[in-house]
Amino acid sequence: MTAPATKSITTLNNRYQLMELIGKGAMGRVYKARDLRLGGAIVAIKFLAQTLLNERMRKRFWTEASICAQLGQKSIHIVRVSDYDLDADDVPFYVMEYLEGYGLNEIMRGQAIPLPRFLMMTRQICQGLQMAHMGIDVEGVICPIIHRDVKPSNILITRDHSLGEFVKVLDFGISKLMMEDAGATSTYMGTMVYSSPEQMEGLELNAQSDIYSLGVMMYEMLTATLPVQAETHSFGGWLKAHLNQVPKPMKVAKPGLNVPKALEDLVMACMAKTPQERPKTIQDILRALEPIEERFSASRNLSNRIGEVLNRQAAQAAEALDLTNLAPNLPNLPNLPPPTVSPAEEVVGPNSPARMTGSGLIADELLRSAAWPVKEMPVAQIVFSKVMTVGKETIPTLWVMLESYEEVKKIKLSKLYNLVYKNVLCTQTPYPMALWVTAFYNHMYHDENGPRWMPCYLDFKSRHGMEMIRLLGQKGEYQLLFFAKELPQKCAYVTTIKISDALKANLREWSVTSATWRVVGDPNESKQLAKKLLKNELEKQKIRVAEELKVQAQKKFQLGL
Repeated sequence: MTAPATKSITTLNNRYQLMELIGKGAMGRVYKARDLRLGGAIVAIKFLAQTLLNERMRKRFWTEASICAQLGQKSIHIVRVSDYDLDADDVPFYVMEYLEGYGLNEIMRGQAIPLPRFLMMTRQICQGLQMAHMGIDVEGVICPIIHRDVKPSNILITRDHSLGEFVKVLDFGISKLMMEDAGATSTYMGTMVYSSPEQMEGLELNAQSDIYSLGVMMYEMLTATLPVQAETHSFGGWLKAHLNQVPKPMKVAKPGLNVPKALEDLVMACMAKTPQERPKTIQDILRALEPIEERFSASRNLSNRIGEVLNRQAAQAAEALDLTNLAPNLPNLPNLPPPTVSPAEEVVGPNSPARMTGSGLIADELLRSAAWPVKEMPVAQIVFSKVMTVGKETIPTLWVMLESYEEVKKIKLSKLYNLVYKNVLCTQTPYPMALWVTAFYNHMYHDENGPRWMPCYLDFKSRHGMEMIRLLGQKGEYQLLFFAKELPQKCAYVTTIKISDALKANLREWSVTSATWRVVGDPNESKQLAKKLLKNELEKQKIRVAEELKVQAQKKFQLGL
């Protein structure tokens, strides 16, 4: 029974019910299917391409299946294979675990991976490759496995209920069994952009060839650029590039990038032109990464840094909710084109200039054009967010209504003495939610009552919330618009608020990873609980932040700054 070219349902060998085509490549097609013997469990089935039905390719396909079957038993970071057989037309296929997630190439999309997330991903990639290099049993002989095609599209990022974001190494279709009598590889197979010089020259390969490809991928993950560039996209062009080009320092490739020197040295060593100059084993790379990851683990995810107490509260609260509804509720993927205008998103100024550059010009245009949306929002002391477009630029904004114009005027006239606290608190459970916090403090006006707090919730399961998170991470700043209850028709003051690089990196990370965060229990109850948890955390932080702002303000005033 030949694999169907469409989504039509077909039963394979009276066991596997094919559902839909989910992938195809040079070696064959992959289908999503149900295993009818195991209660309809979802699996993935890979068929050898019809054009490759010769004895040599059948043997290679079988080798791929057997390699993955053994490696999947040894490492949770390699896709598991559970069955191998022929269909009614003698087309070979094998059955593997079905994984939902995104390729590393989809996650990058021309963007660098934040350092904490890079370290987490790279460690898991290395753990998968390490098991392959340690080898499998072939007729009583342990034979190391060289992947030979390490690249972003062969790295799948999925989500595990217990382990969080999880990495799988895919496609051992062109891997090589390193047996004593294997001989040299005379035919090039791989991906030119990521292949080592010796791989492109058709020389004998070892683990250090995979390490070169890993180094190219790590460089790209950190800088969003390739370490070497071919003059022409041809075999000769890439061979010349890998043989002769020296990768640029990361700060040159991506200005402003701050990568620990030890990490940059490690990546550069992995891309050494000769195998002897590279780390000898993946274990050496893991040892080098360990102290770097320990150093930066504190900034891995702000939702984790909220603390054990917050996580414990969420877990206790989740137990009281209905835990039967665990189906994922995925929002739109990040990095989509800007959404169309809705009541929560407004285009400012019918006579806006064709191109606006610089925060000052944007603030001036908002001050001139923005008016309180009385039809959607009450004229009261509230805070809300809007995605707005000024000219051709889409920007994140925060709108604040204060009781009187007098307070707005004080903030405006005393801007040299204003201190601004800005942060985004985030929780994944029981409902993905963020609390966007801004606070102004001026010792002349806020000493008695404390800072002016302006909190705003962002829902990761809403299109608007996702767009705000994405824009904040992309822009690294937002516009804060002040209004007064006594004069709501006109914006009283606009100021540009910059955010730190660390917070910016977290926001970019959340804009990607939040697509896999799940709602625990009833969405409405979970959402209210998440808001309560974030609010409680903010209340605990307010005392500390207020005291720090007060001390800083006094120092600033004494210095006359």
